[in-house]
Amino acid sequence: MLPRTLCLPAILLLWGFTAAAADDFRVYTDSPRLLLRPGRMRLLQRERQRESMRWQQFQALVTGGAQMPEPAFAEALFAVVSGDAEAAQRAVLAALAANDPRQTAFVLDWCGPLISPEQAKALSQNLAGALASGGADVVSVRNRALAAIALSDQNPAAAEKTLRAIVDTWWRGQIAPGLRSGAPMLSSADIFPLYELMHAIRDNLNIDLREDAPEWFKTLPARRLLSYYPAPYRAPENQYRVPAYDGAGAPDLKAAALSRVAELEMVAYDTNAVETQFLQGWLMQDEFLLRSPMGAPYEFLWANPYQPGLSYFHFPLLHYNARVGALFARSSWDDDSMWFGLVNGEIQLFDQGKVTVLNPALNAAPMRIGPALIAPAGSVLRYSVDENEPVTLFIVGLKRKSEFIVTVSDQDVRRLASDPAGTLAVELKEPVKAEIRIAPAK
Repeated sequence: MLPRTLCLPAILLLWGFTAAAADDFRVYTDSPRLLLRPGRMRLLQRERQRESMRWQQFQALVTGGAQMPEPAFAEALFAVVSGDAEAAQRAVLAALAANDPRQTAFVLDWCGPLISPEQAKALSQNLAGALASGGADVVSVRNRALAAIALSDQNPAAAEKTLRAIVDTWWRGQIAPGLRSGAPMLSSADIFPLYELMHAIRDNLNIDLREDAPEWFKTLPARRLLSYYPAPYRAPENQYRVPAYDGAGAPDLKAAALSRVAELEMVAYDTNAVETQFLQGWLMQDEFLLRSPMGAPYEFLWANPYQPGLSYFHFPLLHYNARVGALFARSSWDDDSMWFGLVNGEIQLFDQGKVTVLNPALNAAPMRIGPALIAPAGSVLRYSVDENEPVTLFIVGLKRKSEFIVTVSDQDVRRLASDPAGTLAVELKEPVKAEIRIAPAK
């Protein structure tokens, strides 16, 4: 039997070997490596063979000469699924003209067997500069990751260095710690490129980025579901669910489309989680299927009509996350329901087809929206509650991350803190008729 003093170095050596093996950033997978791993390819091939609705509309746009906003991406996707060499040639020309590393990476990775070595070399040369891009935003990092994986055969050392920096320095060193602390590290628009990055990293390195911020990702589907205005927007090509946005103006339909794509990516990333099964039930409605030249390629790429989903009508009508200051509520899942949300600093109420931005200084009675009572902070900080069931009163528009003394009917005195958005949650566990007073803690 070895002495303990000799066992410890051996244990440390074994631990170091295990950690190094877990953090291996060399890409060993076969092409196609980007988003089209074998299971996804089988699904798309089956959709083509069945001549499904999504394949037919995608095929009609590509072969019909439609002006595709991302022509290299669309032509390459069509080429890799159909084996169409002419589409691959069009993809190469579009990629060389676009100066877009993301599209170029897809063309190089997906169309390799359908293009010449000279074309592959030209694409690789165009893509090499993307590895040196220093942007820290999600889009730039996603582009570097896709470029590194697409170039992993030609320059494995540079690809490995790039991917290591993305995972260890950018994600684990900057983004994930911020997510765990509740800092606003990612916007709604970041979710689409983030999940492209996550799919590419997991598919090729077997690293699940969610593990570094598990609670944030677990609650993400609920934030997404509750963050849409109830009434759909009817456009000529299809209906859109509109994610809440601040400021005036018409809805951004591209943002609405990419929001749907992000959720399709989320379902594809984890088909077993209960939260994403509700998301799948939300997504699989034909009237919201993306049919535009911008949306149709993504609809074909990510949607899985064979994946069972749960009815979102059974999903909770309230989402509150005190860590990040997220609050959304709706009265029902019907299109004409009342909706409340905190949107980039705005306190919004959606009712009877329109959005009203509420003044936090407004003195108003608490509004019953689904399972919640919600009131602007007002200037008096006094609220009347008459409820025949337990409820939580959310007071919005207070000073952020501050402590308050809450008095319920002159009997129950609590010391509570507002969240990063200035919301104070007062839980009333029993049916109650009460006057609630709030004062800043001294």
